[in-house]
Amino acid sequence: MVDFHEFFVAILRSGTPLVYAAMAGVIVQRSGIWHLGLEGIMIIGACATIVGIVLTHSFTIAILAATLTCVAASALQWFVIEKLRANQIIVGLGITGIGIGGTAFAVEIIFGSLAAVSAPFGVPRIGGDFGPYSRLSILVLAMPFVVLAIWVLLSRTRFGLRLAAAGEHPFAARSVGANPSVMRLLAFAAGGILCALAGAELAAGSLQIFAQNMVAGRGFMGFAAVIFGGGHPVGSALAAAFFSLVGVAGIRMQIHFGAFVSHDLLLCLPYLATVLGVWLTSRTRRGTRAAAQIAELQDH
Repeated sequence: MVDFHEFFVAILRSGTPLVYAAMAGVIVQRSGIWHLGLEGIMIIGACATIVGIVLTHSFTIAILAATLTCVAASALQWFVIEKLRANQIIVGLGITGIGIGGTAFAVEIIFGSLAAVSAPFGVPRIGGDFGPYSRLSILVLAMPFVVLAIWVLLSRTRFGLRLAAAGEHPFAARSVGANPSVMRLLAFAAGGILCALAGAELAAGSLQIFAQNMVAGRGFMGFAAVIFGGGHPVGSALAAAFFSLVGVAGIRMQIHFGAFVSHDLLLCLPYLATVLGVWLTSRTRRGTRAAAQIAELQDH
């Protein structure tokens, strides 16, 4: 028998970093840019959080350092795209390479080794008498409220309307006093904060460890969730949760069907679900529009 509560806790733990990454992608996409640097900025956040905890023994300082580092990396991505007019897809992939290689270099410089770095503690837990849910981190608890706040920000505020105008109709945005370049910078900064939270939850939410390449494609899954969810905060969060559910189900299936089905096949289920989700989305009106926008960006 599968314990529903334990299964749901596993989905929350696995899905929370994906949701935060997807929210970062949603905000930046709303400004007219597809955020393909999520993977690299997430791993920067994960590394900075664990290294910060090890060096300062303070989670507050560690998460602040992770946030500042991720915002700086996001600002670099914005600068290269917006000011140097580079292709945003190539820049996003370049930021991913910088994140993966830069964190490895930083760990080797600080600790003299590329081995995994363990922290004495991680993100504070919910605690209390909530059974298996008490072991979840406060970032998991905050996640649905963050999704709701982003939906309100993008749909019900002047900032959100100006951000959408900057992405869809830059000239109209200028006519109402909104500088599209500045709006995109603010979107990237917000995305950097969310990627820092995603990396912190991934590395310090339950494991308290940083290892090379530990993001393992979750940033790209977050990007796929943005497409699958039609760029809507709630839809993208649900898409990320779906990918997480498939991943957790694959791990559970290894226990029950590992003797009959290849472990590698079960482990790749979330990535297969990601590809399937993007394909299904491409068959819809929103997906067709998204695909057309990406094709247009390749010629930018």
